[in-house]
Amino acid sequence: MIAAQAVLETKMLLRNGEQLLLTVVIPTLLLVLFSSVDIVDTGAGRAVDFLAPGVLALAVMSTAFTGQAIATGFERRYGVLKRLASSPLPRWGLMTAKTASVLVTEVLQVILLTVVALALGWSPHGNPLAVLLLLLLGTAAFSGLGLLMAGTLKAEATLAAANLVFLLLLVGGGVIVPLEKFPGAAQTVLGLLPLSALSDGLRDVLRHGAGVPWGDLGILAVWAVVGLAAAGRFFRWE
Repeated sequence: MIAAQAVLETKMLLRNGEQLLLTVVIPTLLLVLFSSVDIVDTGAGRAVDFLAPGVLALAVMSTAFTGQAIATGFERRYGVLKRLASSPLPRWGLMTAKTASVLVTEVLQVILLTVVALALGWSPHGNPLAVLLLLLLGTAAFSGLGLLMAGTLKAEATLAAANLVFLLLLVGGGVIVPLEKFPGAAQTVLGLLPLSALSDGLRDVLRHGAGVPWGDLGILAVWAVVGLAAAGRFFRWE
């Protein structure tokens, strides 16, 4: 039942034009545009080497947080979650299926963005296991926050808030604009955000060949624990 629901969730996501725009088209366009045109000063080296890890982090957030929050919020509003909760599929099974759908979508995103970045001249290096750990913890953190938002706010409020957070973190999450460009006090605060931790961690590994970025992993772990625990405590099915 969980596998069948996961397949259904994935098909629904891939057939949704708005979700594809958010999860695939926008990250790809940002990667191509800012790698090809000198708009933002990304520091020494090629722009694509700075941008590719950040756009991968943005793709994780767009699927695990923004897309999942909006879809789940409207499912809750229209009573879909209530009906599914009364089916033989247990509630934890439904959440597992949604998580599996998010992971499948992220795999497709990572493959696509990696191919595009390589075509633009990206030359990644580093520990693949560290990259995988960052992506998994980032997914857990954003999923918890997305489900918390979807399970506590009205659908319209979730739609507005999720898109607003996406836009704000796109600018201040270290994806396109380096955090070093912000004032010192702002850098400290922005560095504690999950998107900043994920993008910086991926950049340290894939661009600089660093080992396991424990500091960034710690930030993501805290967000994951807090987000998932709060979602489990406050999520309302109706």
